[in-house]
Amino acid sequence: MVFLSLSGLAFGQYENEKQATIPLEHFYIKRQGPGFRKYLTKITWGLSTGYGRSYFNHTLDGFTVIKNPDRGPFIQSASGTQFTNWFNQTESATIPIAPTAIQVNANTEEVNFKGTGGSIPLKLTAHYEWKRYRIGAGYSYEYMWVGDFKSKEYSQLGTFSPNAKGGFMRKYFLVVGAALYRYQDYLLVADAQIGNFKPSRTFNMGQISRGLYYNIGFTIERDLSEYFKVFLRPSFELKSFTLQVPEAGGIKHRFNALYLNVGATYRIPDLRRCVVKGCKAQMNHAHGNKEYRSRVHPIYLRQNPNYGENHPVILKYKGKNKRKINPY
Repeated sequence: MVFLSLSGLAFGQYENEKQATIPLEHFYIKRQGPGFRKYLTKITWGLSTGYGRSYFNHTLDGFTVIKNPDRGPFIQSASGTQFTNWFNQTESATIPIAPTAIQVNANTEEVNFKGTGGSIPLKLTAHYEWKRYRIGAGYSYEYMWVGDFKSKEYSQLGTFSPNAKGGFMRKYFLVVGAALYRYQDYLLVADAQIGNFKPSRTFNMGQISRGLYYNIGFTIERDLSEYFKVFLRPSFELKSFTLQVPEAGGIKHRFNALYLNVGATYRIPDLRRCVVKGCKAQMNHAHGNKEYRSRVHPIYLRQNPNYGENHPVILKYKGKNKRKINPY
């Protein structure tokens, strides 16, 4: 009975500091958990930028493409309405057709205009990881510019220059992915981003109908610590929109793109950083009834929370010492 009583006393603990009495009846105070941080630490935040190359493509079925000698090409509907812009908005005009004008009827001949453009995205993501899977959401704000269009089949039609040269495009998307392979500090992840996009203000949104876009890529992550990573993500994106032309139906514009993003991810640690400024403990430790992580662990270096790794190589193995018989 005496043994059992002493054991209960030795392992007894208070639930909080207010319950502690003098003289002490127990030796320990129950450590507080991470609280709400245990939920925040499950979310990984990512920020990236990079470069994208867009490939524009559209056909002009139902129209006649006309090229006067003194100006760029324009199109004419079956009803005779002429348009000098058919990309980001329609611009009608009345243009006399010169006797030497080149005319191609897209009802009988395929007229395919192609062009390229570029974009610089700034992307923010947040995802939850469960085992090897991840799901989340993101937002992208990117500056996109558009080049000139040419017909591969009819080079004599010249160059079509839309007035939407540059502007900011916004995207909202969901993120799904799965880890495929790990090699030491590197992790390969296959992921997809599915969402909606809104082009710049140079586009007439009243004339444009859009669908979802699909971005599929591979992310190569490099662990710098348990909370901080850098990554490289090449991807391919499928998207399109249709410009409604009055009295003539719609023109579908595809602008698929290749992207290369570079960035970093950060996960909030489950323990708060130690509040004692002079504390040099490298492992997870407690002050009073609260547990903290080390103050001396930078987020960009991997650390073992049980003993720390600020100096993983001891002095005798560094620099010239590793060649000495007696490095000390």
